[in-house]
Amino acid sequence: MARATRHTGDIVDVLTTDHREVEQAFADYERGGLSDEQRRSLADHIITELVRHSVAEEQYLYPAAREKLSDGDEVADKELREHAEAEEVMKQLEGMDVTDAEFDRLMGRLIRDIRHHVEEEERDLFPRLQEVCNADELMDLGNKIQMAKKVAPTRPHPSAPDRPPANLILDPGAGMIDRVRDALSGRNR
Repeated sequence: MARATRHTGDIVDVLTTDHREVEQAFADYERGGLSDEQRRSLADHIITELVRHSVAEEQYLYPAAREKLSDGDEVADKELREHAEAEEVMKQLEGMDVTDAEFDRLMGRLIRDIRHHVEEEERDLFPRLQEVCNADELMDLGNKIQMAKKVAPTRPHPSAPDRPPANLILDPGAGMIDRVRDALSGRNR
């Protein structure tokens, strides 16, 4: 699956573009008619993109919410709980054979949970951040998100730290190891 070209944008533009791309991958999966190999490849692609996106949000979006929003701690903590739940499902999927009867059920759960998460972010969190951050702050966060995704892990690590400063230090190392594993296993990124 080809990756869409990224454009420079503010944090809302960058993350919304990610949301649309993963939604397209969800639709491709749900449309069906794929071989087992194609389903595995598409599931791996979805997991990779969700992990990279989540890591970047944990490094920059949620800390910005904590800093800028009066209820930022509650918002960020809720988002992190949803990420942790999704990461557990992704970890299960990663180790599961695509022919296992449980595979499609778990993919369906992941898709439903992520759609709900995306809807909440786009309906509530993004507009609230746009109200309290100026254009330069939003653009700076967008640039940081794009840079974080380049070195982010590509596989789920449910026990990894999800808050700065630990995640800022450990995520690039995990990302490097994941990319080596991906190359050695032939996993599509």
